[in-house]
Amino acid sequence: MSVSRGLLGVIGVLACPAVAWAADPVVMLPSVPFVPSASGGWTVTVGIGGEMQPSYEGASSSKLAPKPIISIRRAGTPARFKSMRDNASFALIDVGGFRAGPVGSYKASRKAADHAELRGLRDVDWAIELGGFAEYYAMDWLRLRAELRRGFNGHEGIVADFAADVIVPINDRMTFAAGPRYRVTDAKYAETYFSVSNIEALASGLPVYDAKGGSGSVGVGAQLRYKLDPQWEVRGYVEYDKLLGSIADSPLVQLRGSTNQVTYGVGVAYSFDVGVR
Repeated sequence: MSVSRGLLGVIGVLACPAVAWAADPVVMLPSVPFVPSASGGWTVTVGIGGEMQPSYEGASSSKLAPKPIISIRRAGTPARFKSMRDNASFALIDVGGFRAGPVGSYKASRKAADHAELRGLRDVDWAIELGGFAEYYAMDWLRLRAELRRGFNGHEGIVADFAADVIVPINDRMTFAAGPRYRVTDAKYAETYFSVSNIEALASGLPVYDAKGGSGSVGVGAQLRYKLDPQWEVRGYVEYDKLLGSIADSPLVQLRGSTNQVTYGVGVAYSFDVGVR
């Protein structure tokens, strides 16, 4: 598929700085891949938040939903910046400022009976999105991240998310970060959530529409993190997305929803060590 090849190419571009760094003859690198060992100690961060998010993608209404927080790193290593926008991931490669590994996310089901705006449209089951991520610290204060995921169950499309975050330590306890966001989807994803079939058009009163892949949204996000002590922290965040292209032109969005999508919330997390001797 041309879309997926292009997205994989973008993720590959992020890896180039790390490859160049590894090629420096002055630096002595291990002969094995940069894969974390299962032995030794780990610092685990777990928590929960609550966020107001669009009731469904493209909706003009919002709903309150839980937001899990989880990350794992080597014990004794400094905590990496993690955006609340990031999906669950684990770095199998971690060298210098470059990290990469598997990523996954969960997308809730969309039930027509739950929203008057969806009347006449088919239900969309829940979906699991699995894939890979790559991120690179171009500087200590600038993180670039890309995720490429493929859906299973509710949709079988491809989604790619790109983000850049400028990280600003305000003091020893408080950190602020903000930056742009961009999403690309393929036709299978767009068709599942934004097309209107002939039967759905008759039942819903919406015009027939065939959604295409391409640019899905562009936006910006910001986050404020405060360390209460070495174990506890609180986070507040807001994300804004503007739907684009074929997705934005869907009658579900134009006639019954909004191209402006806002998500905001707060969370609390606790960090602890496991396997440390």
